[in-house]
Amino acid sequence: MSSAHRHNDLRASKNPLFNERKLRLGTFCTNASHGCVISTVDGALEADWQSTLELARLADEMEFEAIVPIGRWRGFGGVTDFNGASFETYTWAAGLSGATRYSSVFATSHVPTIHPLVAAKQATTIDHIGGGRFTLNIVTGWFRPEMEMFGVSMLDHDVRYDYAIEWLEIMKRLWTEEKPIDHQGKFFNLKQAVLKPKPIQKPYPVLMNAGGSEKGRHFAARYCDVAFVVLDRHDLEGLASLVARYRKLAREEYGREISVWTNAYIYQADTERDAQTFYDHVVNQRGDWEAVNNMLTTMGIESQQLPVAAMEGLKRHFIAGWCGYPLVGTKDQVVDGLELLVKAGFDGVLLSWPRWGEGMHQFRKETLPLLQQAGLR
Repeated sequence: MSSAHRHNDLRASKNPLFNERKLRLGTFCTNASHGCVISTVDGALEADWQSTLELARLADEMEFEAIVPIGRWRGFGGVTDFNGASFETYTWAAGLSGATRYSSVFATSHVPTIHPLVAAKQATTIDHIGGGRFTLNIVTGWFRPEMEMFGVSMLDHDVRYDYAIEWLEIMKRLWTEEKPIDHQGKFFNLKQAVLKPKPIQKPYPVLMNAGGSEKGRHFAARYCDVAFVVLDRHDLEGLASLVARYRKLAREEYGREISVWTNAYIYQADTERDAQTFYDHVVNQRGDWEAVNNMLTTMGIESQQLPVAAMEGLKRHFIAGWCGYPLVGTKDQVVDGLELLVKAGFDGVLLSWPRWGEGMHQFRKETLPLLQQAGLR
């Protein structure tokens, strides 16, 4: 299948990630304790089914295009044990797909923890449950203690992507080929493997990856439909350059179009001062600094010897909402920030709030109408 054909199929599909809205929205990390906020703030998200179901239905009612979980098997310690309690994402996506009507419900899959035949079958099942709305977020695995839980050796960075490429190529063959397949590769050997029925999305579900390294960027640009970008700056020029680099890589190296998403956290109040005060309470006064230190050490960021001020700022962004774009202020300022991300070229933004239910209800009542008036939704 040509890349142009794939792009046209995505535009014509039932998957809302490729609708015509200027700004597509989603939720991020509602399957895990504390969601995206590494803080002891009261009202933080708990990992219980009723809470995650309520948030998914609220997102669906607002016609958010994406409901994206984080793939997590253990927490990061600290007083919160951040994300220590979480739901497994394939079964979570299956449950929520049956409880929603519009949003694309994702599974976030660590490729070293699941055989591609099982993953392909599970993805197909979820796609049928949701009527063709499933999206698979492919993660190669970076949290060593999680991989050790499975007795899996932590592969070198580039080898992890080689593994993911072979894993995904098997999946695509199972999704598209009618006859049983044989595969003998570096990491997998399959004999007469078959998958029926096929996914509703033709020829296979939408794929996302958040690779930030050079190898990761090439993986997303070549094999996936959506690239999720973690931001390292917040000015319009820098953000536009970041998006343009991804699109240029996909077009010039692989002849493909790719959708580019990022994430943002919302601290909204009636006045900017009140929003800043709330941010200060959540991040500076109630932040779990031990957990964020553990996270950045695992990521290898602590060893990069950033200037003290830069490192402290980075930690605050992680505490506030998984290092997303800061939307701190009034409803009008939140809209202005989202409009800036659209101007930078992002197709969609995954949102989070420190107090999820309260924040989403406020967003629906106060902010969403302004986005619609601005022509963004």
